[in-house]
Amino acid sequence: MSEAAPSPGARRQAPPRFYFSLRSPYSWLAHQELLARHPDVVERLEWRPFWEPDEESARALEAAGGRFPYVAMSREKHLYILQDVRRLTRERGLEPTWPVDREPCWEVPHLAWLVAQDAGRGPEFVGRVYRARWQEGRDICDPSVIGELGAELGLPAERLAGAARDPELRARGVSALLDVWRDGVFGVPFLIDGHDKFWGTDRISDFARSVRGRATRDGNRKCAKAGSPNAPADTVARSADGGHAGGCG
Repeated sequence: MSEAAPSPGARRQAPPRFYFSLRSPYSWLAHQELLARHPDVVERLEWRPFWEPDEESARALEAAGGRFPYVAMSREKHLYILQDVRRLTRERGLEPTWPVDREPCWEVPHLAWLVAQDAGRGPEFVGRVYRARWQEGRDICDPSVIGELGAELGLPAERLAGAARDPELRARGVSALLDVWRDGVFGVPFLIDGHDKFWGTDRISDFARSVRGRATRDGNRKCAKAGSPNAPADTVARSADGGHAGGCG
């Protein structure tokens, strides 16, 4: 039986969420933009992993009452993404190295992220793994590579390398995939602020405005409750999401 979905009020009060995938070039570019242009927003983020489950995780997810809301891309879409990412990286002065994924197991890096997050190094781990995959051409589904990257950050190499074989981390991974399903995440980067959802690299600025606007409104409400006579009116508009090319399917 699946767990109950959060109430509308709980969603409204939840911190802004960034669904990232260590597989996706668009998620990598969104990460770069958030750090470079919106560091104040990054400080408020709740980081959430998104990955295609292997057979073991997919069975456990279904048994828990969830499913993975993702459809494999066509050859045409894949070719478009190659062209699009080249264009986007040139604009940003980046030189990507396209990795070759041979029978990837995405639990390897994403469950290792849980270990890094527990140690307070989750964001640093994401940045290091992105660099390894997209700028160094390394295989991030190789447990030994993940162990090495973790060790560079002072994390336990063996625990990170063995994360996909750890039953406790596997169970936590299923919980993370249930969050993906409940939030209706169908691709990355996917960002959520309250009830508003934003998909794709070209929605990052809209998301940042929404997060800042909500912080301003929350501050105004606190001032009003405290009886401040100078609380400013709420004039910040929120933005909504729409389908587009710029989210990685």
